[in-house]
This record gives sequence, C-alpha cells and structure tokens, in this order.
Amino acid sequence: MEITKLLALLQVPQLGAQRIGRLLNEVDFAVFCNYDREQLRQIGWNEKQIQRWFNPDWRWIDSALGWAEKPQQHLISLFDVEYPFLLRQISTAPPILFVKGQTEVLSMPQIAMVGSRDYSHYGEYWSGYFASELVKNQIAVTSGLAIGIDGFCHQKALAENGITIAVLGSGLDQIYPSRHKKLAENIIAKGGALVSEFFPNQPPLAENFPRRNRIISGLSLGTLVVEATLNSGSLITARYALEQGREVFALPNSVQNPYSQGCHKLIKDGALLVESIDDILDAIAYQRQDSVINREIQPSLFTTEQAVSFHQKSATVSSKPSFAKKLPDLTASQQQLLDQIGLEPISIDDLAKVCGISIDHALVELLNLELFDVIKQVSGGYVRC
Repeated sequence: MEITKLLALLQVPQLGAQRIGRLLNEVDFAVFCNYDREQLRQIGWNEKQIQRWFNPDWRWIDSALGWAEKPQQHLISLFDVEYPFLLRQISTAPPILFVKGQTEVLSMPQIAMVGSRDYSHYGEYWSGYFASELVKNQIAVTSGLAIGIDGFCHQKALAENGITIAVLGSGLDQIYPSRHKKLAENIIAKGGALVSEFFPNQPPLAENFPRRNRIISGLSLGTLVVEATLNSGSLITARYALEQGREVFALPNSVQNPYSQGCHKLIKDGALLVESIDDILDAIAYQRQDSVINREIQPSLFTTEQAVSFHQKSATVSSKPSFAKKLPDLTASQQQLLDQIGLEPISIDDLAKVCGISIDHALVELLNLELFDVIKQVSGGYVRC
C-alpha cells in the first residue's frame, strides 16, 4: 500500500526528492494519504498537483510493481528497512530506489571511486590498486558504470571477488553505456547491485547523469577522485560528497598531466591527498564502525501496529521547514543564480558570468536547484518552474 501511494506521489508535478522528503518529515505518510483536497490546498498544493494525486497514471505504477516481481529486481522505498542508512541522511534522498541484485550490499561500508572517461595509464593503474585494496578490506566499491576510471574500478573489484555497486543515470533495463552490459551482469552475478532512481525503461538522458552523482556519494563513506579534468563530472560527485558531510579523497599526479588538474584543485580546496589505502582506512575508521552499527540496528520506518512519524524514525532532513508553497532553504550562490532566472531561458555561461562564479560551481548549484524543482533545463538554458 505504501509503495503504491509513494509511486503515485512521484507523479505529482513540481515535487522533487527534497520536497517529498520534507513532506514525509512533517506528516506521517499514512495520515497524509487520507488528506482531502482542502487539506492539500492548506499545505500549498495547487489544483494540478491535487488532480494528479487523486488521478495517478496507473500504467506507470503497475509497470513498476510488475518489474519488481521478477527475480533479483527490487523496489526499495524510504519506508523500508533495506533502504541504505547513509543515503537516507541526505536531504535529496530518492524516495524510491530500483535495484537489481542484492539489496543488502547497499548498506555495506562503501567508498565511491570516480574519474574521467579519458584517462592515463597512471589513472588506470591506481584505480585498480585502490579498488583492489578496498574490497580486500571488506569495503564495497561504488561507481557509475561509465567508460574509463569508473569501469576499471568495477572490473578490478570483481577480479578480487569483491562487492561493487553501480549507480546508473538511466533505467536498469536500459544499461548505458551498452558496452558495459556484460560488466553490469557480472556485478549482479558476483553479489553486487545496480541502482537507479529512474524507472526501468528510462533512456539515458544527459541531465540524469549529474543527478545520479548525489546517490553515488550519498551511499558512501567517502569519495575518491582518481583522475579528473577541471570540467569532469567527477568534481560534481566530490562537491556532493562535501555537501553531504562525507570525506573527499584525491590522488595526486604530475602537474603536467591534464588529468590531474581536477584532483589538484580538490586538494587545494581541502580534499585529503591519498598515497596508499591506509590514508583512506584511517580517515573512515570511525564512520565505518558507525555505519556497521547503524545498519545492524536500523528499524523499519513504519509498522502496521503503530503509526510512527517519519520524523521520529529517520533523520533524512535535518531542518524542519513547513511543507508549503515556499522556496527551499537556498545557499547564497543558489539564491544568486535563482534571482537571474526567469521565464526566458538563460545559459549557464551567462549565469556564471553575471553571478561572478565559475561554470563548475554554477553547474553544481543549478543541479541542486533542479532537484529542488524550482528551475528546469530547457533548450537555450534554464527557466523557472
């Protein structure tokens, strides 16, 4: 019942993961499901949202439920004990995860390993070294199944008979890149998992890949950037890790190597320089132990015997704003960007220039604003929702 209602909630327009999290934090979901139209108006819903809530597309819901009936295919919601503890702590935790493989590995201690699709022999070697050493220390390797460093990390973890988790920017029935279909199958066969917040048949859309990076970092105790240019999407993952209060590690390299520029920038900004696996193990020693404890005692969010509010059972959202027709709490950079965005599309270059910030920084903040559902990307740039 809860999963069906949550799938219906995901169809409501202008409700992103952040706003759904706040709603569940403020109101017991079982109580919310009995709200009438007037009560929904009182919490700030418009008529379009109300209409969709009471008249969801059942084909969309039935397809998701039917998909989860197949072997090794699962739907995990924020209501479920299987939902990974660390991911639950971020403010934009996906309300539902689609998972192929073993759900329990999502709660293992993990380190995210990311890097550019263009790489050097140095990057390939060290991605293999760290992936191998992590799984030897019973730590899962989490990455994005992408070509390049991501793929090497998955492959080396499997070669060492370790657990690896791939977070996709497409649906799990639309593996991307297609050349990694066999790798995806091996991840499942060796006891790992594929994860996505997108419906199984969702094609790989460019805007989905930066969004999935928050899940890669959110699942993990820390993120290791192996090689990255200044424009690499790996820096977005690192930025999310910082925002989520997780460790960020970076591998140093020659100053003449273009693939080292992103890592060196991270180190200048405070990331931990790593030379060996001990640097990572020492940094996460306390968090790793705490993660295991939390995994062992984590209770189900809802029981049939008693209606306990989401706020009492989970720390998904640390702040407690009321869920109404209000903007979410924004950083100074996010507010500055939002002030420049109206009904006419404006490009990221123009936004970065007028706000006096780097394109890299602007991209991360714009992605956050998209997750808050206050702006959207259209042809020609960004507009208000």
